[in-house]
Amino acid sequence: MPLLADVALPVPLSQAFSYAIPAALADQVRPGARVLCDFGRRRMLGVVLSVGERDAGFDPARLKPIAAVVDAEPVIPAELLAFLQELAAYYFAPIGEVLRLALPAIEREQVRALAVQGELGRPLELGRGKQVGGRRIAFARPTDALEAPGTLRGAAAAVLALLRASGEQPVARLEERFSSARAAVKKLTALGLVALEERERPRDPFFRLPEARDVPPELNEAQSHAAARIVAALDALAGRPPPGAPKAPLGEPTAFLLFGVTGSGKTEVYLRAIEACLARDRGALVMVPEIALTPQLVARFRARFGDDLAVLHSGLSDADRHAMWTSLRAGRVRVAIGARSALFAPVPELGLILVDEEHDGSFKQEEGVRYHARDMALLRAHRAGAACVLGSATPSIESVALVRRGKLADLRLPERAHREATLPEVSIVDLRTKGAGPTGNKLISLPLHRAIEQTLAAKEQMILFLNRRGFAPSVVCDECGTVETCLSCSVALTYHRGRRHRPAGGDEAVPEEEVPRGGRLRCHYCDYAGPLPDRCSACGRPALMLEGLGTERLEATIAEAFPSARVARLDRDVAGKDGAEKVLSRMRDGEVDILVGTQMVTKGHDLPNVTLVGVVNADSALSLPDFRASERGFQLLVQVAGRAGRRDRPGRVLIQTRTPEHPAIFFAAKHDVQGFLERELRDRREVSYPPFARLALVRVDAAEEETAREVTAMVAARAKTCPEGLARRVDVLGPSAAPIARLRGRYRFRVLLRAKERGPLRAAVAVVIEAMKGLDRRARVAIDVDPVAML
Repeated sequence: MPLLADVALPVPLSQAFSYAIPAALADQVRPGARVLCDFGRRRMLGVVLSVGERDAGFDPARLKPIAAVVDAEPVIPAELLAFLQELAAYYFAPIGEVLRLALPAIEREQVRALAVQGELGRPLELGRGKQVGGRRIAFARPTDALEAPGTLRGAAAAVLALLRASGEQPVARLEERFSSARAAVKKLTALGLVALEERERPRDPFFRLPEARDVPPELNEAQSHAAARIVAALDALAGRPPPGAPKAPLGEPTAFLLFGVTGSGKTEVYLRAIEACLARDRGALVMVPEIALTPQLVARFRARFGDDLAVLHSGLSDADRHAMWTSLRAGRVRVAIGARSALFAPVPELGLILVDEEHDGSFKQEEGVRYHARDMALLRAHRAGAACVLGSATPSIESVALVRRGKLADLRLPERAHREATLPEVSIVDLRTKGAGPTGNKLISLPLHRAIEQTLAAKEQMILFLNRRGFAPSVVCDECGTVETCLSCSVALTYHRGRRHRPAGGDEAVPEEEVPRGGRLRCHYCDYAGPLPDRCSACGRPALMLEGLGTERLEATIAEAFPSARVARLDRDVAGKDGAEKVLSRMRDGEVDILVGTQMVTKGHDLPNVTLVGVVNADSALSLPDFRASERGFQLLVQVAGRAGRRDRPGRVLIQTRTPEHPAIFFAAKHDVQGFLERELRDRREVSYPPFARLALVRVDAAEEETAREVTAMVAARAKTCPEGLARRVDVLGPSAAPIARLRGRYRFRVLLRAKERGPLRAAVAVVIEAMKGLDRRARVAIDVDPVAML
């Protein structure tokens, strides 16, 4: 029988493709390696899934041969390759598209080398291929040679002893401990006792400045207990058989929910767990919601583990991303930190996965392969024989349900890590009864205004949280009531004035007459930007008004009301590149008194001098047509409230609302996470939504409304034709228009599939996917298993 390879190619098709393996390549084609294959008239880069002798079912001469092997060693390890195939099956995603998430960019030099060898007859479609290059860093490692007795003294002896005890080290790291380290290394190299090697050093902003090594603090009782349980899991997993082998039952749980109040020291538990993992010669993966917002977290990891970290984020160039990937794959670095895409990092001997802020919705990919990184972290850890820890001060309903089902072990950190720190006092300001303060804006109530005055007088800092960026969320005609909307999306345009009321440096205020009046109207969905019109687009009257309050307007209003205060803003409009870290650094250095911001200010920042948090409008997050709106609103309130009073100064939180009786606000004001979870679980059970049901959302969009409507109706009809016995166990909700009915010029409809069990739901999805082959190609149809964004 012929030797065949199943190859996954980057095409939107679910199956792999069989290729013949030429005799000359028989010992080079292995699972996980990249190969060049002819696909139609194109030559493409694919990944080998399996190799074996088997009957092709037809004349093997009809099979195309593999053109070339790109990698001397498989680029995707066996553990990761098996996980990716399981992920593709779960989300009904094309395997080639899934594998692309884990692949490094191929270097241009490799392509040129193959071309010179005559193995590339046609253009190669590489997409992200980049030339790798950058700064180099020197590493010193001990050799097997032994020194003559009495030949080494002083720094040379100390450096050699350290290298033999700890393994290879960057020469720059040795210089931190020994002032004459470079001369010592030079001497040891000349004696043959040490070997030097230069490697590429990523040009990553997270490593731009040196970070002093820290001294681990003493753990409190709850932290010690949590760390000990995780270490026990690592020990229990040490003897687990390799992936694919039968698994013996384990006495220790290996997956945990670390439920700790804000400021309880979850990060220190993570650090201790990673230390234990590395001590057992296994690698660790840390996932955070948005890596660009967590330089403080990366700094803590560097202070504990040095620069032997791979930080994976969207700001890396292809060259630096490849350097990080190569360091991991070669085992030179064993700890990776990143956002959701770090899930696919080739961490060697993976032993631990940590998911910080596991409740955050950004762990769900909303385009392309729609995977949920938190859920898949649990799967990858299980398949790799690794421990997994989900951490949050406001756990997701799904994770709480897993604890109750025995799938996760519960670890609690009920108190703040600093003994002098207590949870802040929370007050609710009812905007229906409280009048506006001296600013005249009702969203800056008199109680909030007085609290700001008191905080400034005490020379303390504060955060004002408003989850609406821009100057005004809408522009309305005072005559006919028409709201100016985006021509491509069914959403209101936001007015951005474009300049702060005071400079970024926080010095003197800009004179009012110099502030530009024109501004721009922007769509936050399709990025349209245009001038503010003089007249209403509907009635033509010059009666347009700016309605509502955004962070730009709040910043300007606060700066005018408190002229001596230094005001800064943190939202998407100022956070590009290093903008977020610059603002936060100024805040930590005491150069800012009042920080105005969107949910970016809630993301776990440790700002010791913040004693007041003002939630300007708590209702904005609670009114969305989404069954998770209450949960997300509660999480935002608790997270932002947790920024206050994190050290020895007591904190205060003011929540402004027109619905003080709303459960999310009521329980957040009491710091009662458990109470809210119980209430939300009861409500979800009544309406049969997750975690008491499984969902799949079929999204349909088209340039013509009627096309989208007809295709959606056909999808709904076919979904109801599930095999006999299963159809009755699947609810088909729809077809219906999406809450945002038009986006980027395309009309949007949807069908929601709901079932108590996974089997019937997957059967219904399979029917829909089969039906998609005969649908109008002018419409796009996407399957979203376990959807998070419902708009």
